[in-house]
Amino acid sequence: MMARSTADRTIAPARDFFEQVGDMMILTGKTIVSAVRPPYPYGGEFIQQFLFALRLCWFPLLISTVAFGYGAPGLQAANFLVLFGALDRLGGFFVLASIREFAPLVTAIVLAGVAGTAITADLGARKIREELDALQVLGVDPVKNLVVPRFLALMVVTGLFDIYALLFGIFGGIIATLVYHAPLGPFWATFFTNASVTDLWGSILKCTCYGAIIAIVCCYKGMTASGGAAGVGRAVNQAVVISFLGIFAFNYVFTQTLLATHPEINVIR
Repeated sequence: MMARSTADRTIAPARDFFEQVGDMMILTGKTIVSAVRPPYPYGGEFIQQFLFALRLCWFPLLISTVAFGYGAPGLQAANFLVLFGALDRLGGFFVLASIREFAPLVTAIVLAGVAGTAITADLGARKIREELDALQVLGVDPVKNLVVPRFLALMVVTGLFDIYALLFGIFGGIIATLVYHAPLGPFWATFFTNASVTDLWGSILKCTCYGAIIAIVCCYKGMTASGGAAGVGRAVNQAVVISFLGIFAFNYVFTQTLLATHPEINVIR
């Protein structure tokens, strides 16, 4: 009996996690169906959530992408390439680093940490005050009126912010090149030689899916919050952690699929 109770306590966290993942998948299906099925009463809420995320995230994202592009792939890669006299390859490296990985990842981190937490706290507070139950009693679907506009808004804003992050991330690489007193001509030459349309649409599509993951996780944790104000705080923390786990897992699958279906981008020129 003691061994069984110990095993149950050990397995319980993993079982709860996978149950939540299943519930999130169900919520994803309901959200997609609600988004395409008329009527569409969420237009005003969609615009409000879009502008809300835009207003909150544009400046943190600007600072993060410039600093990250300058520090990690910029200075570190430049310092390594200088050893081989190949600093001109830094532009090609930024195609791999910034466009394919760092820009979408930094965008997702900022959106999850700023807009995602705000969504979880907002819906969690409504759940604690029983506003969501009241909506259902009145015949208002919380998924269509609350989840769908946030889902669509985060998808659109992350896709747009990815382009924004690309520009400022590459600007960080330009700063790194200038710090090493190298001309920008070779940087741009290797950059445009290696860059392709596949890299661009792959980056935007991946980042848009990141937004969908963040929206579903944060909405789910907010709408299932319990335990008063402390429960809302726990829901916010769990939403950020699960969002990052989902983003990392999806990134692995997406990257492997993209490289397998487009082998030409594996060649570094």
